[in-house]
Amino acid sequence: MLLVLIVEDDADLALGLRHNLEFEGYRVLHAADGARGLETAVKEKPDLVILDVMLPKMDGLEVCRELRARGRTMPILMLTAKSQEVDKVVGLELGADDYLTKPFGLRELLARVKALVRRAERRLAGPGEVSVGEWTVDCNRYEARSQGKSTRALSHFEAEILALLARRPGEVVSRGEILQEVWGVDAGPTDRTVDNYVVKLRRALEPDPRNPRHIVTVHGAGYKLVP
Repeated sequence: MLLVLIVEDDADLALGLRHNLEFEGYRVLHAADGARGLETAVKEKPDLVILDVMLPKMDGLEVCRELRARGRTMPILMLTAKSQEVDKVVGLELGADDYLTKPFGLRELLARVKALVRRAERRLAGPGEVSVGEWTVDCNRYEARSQGKSTRALSHFEAEILALLARRPGEVVSRGEILQEVWGVDAGPTDRTVDNYVVKLRRALEPDPRNPRHIVTVHGAGYKLVP
């Protein structure tokens, strides 16, 4: 039975989410502030976190940042009452997997939860380590190690893109597929977002980022990984 952690200071909303998630067959924990939410997520290792942005003691963006910094890879669905695009972008940049803006429909939230769980299961079934030239990348720890023993940190989305390409070595993966698998179709980023993260990956892993040998562009189609 999958475990979901709700980090939400609105007691009525948290209770309603808890009842509906339990009805769907999930085990549910609740934390009413960001500090307790972080502590619970680290200790209990939930399969998914539903995380409000506006929280007492520690806001949701800080909780998200800290979980990713500690190597926690569970999906994070952020809830925000704000309409500004910047809040959504910042959350995704920090490693959130998806977001919903309040007020939202229960059916939509449940659909997002199920989609995130499926994506996480596919990710876990994929390669934990990927070889790119002289680098060995641990996609679960977001860390690259070279044969010379130096290490480089990758961001959450850099590691996610690389893991997706590694599951289909030598096969072209379109930008649309990357957006769907890594961010979710409604998450907001665009093709340009994918391109930007690929540029960062190349800077980290390619001997000559301007002339990549491993993370290759197939013009008009997408990207492929040449191990």
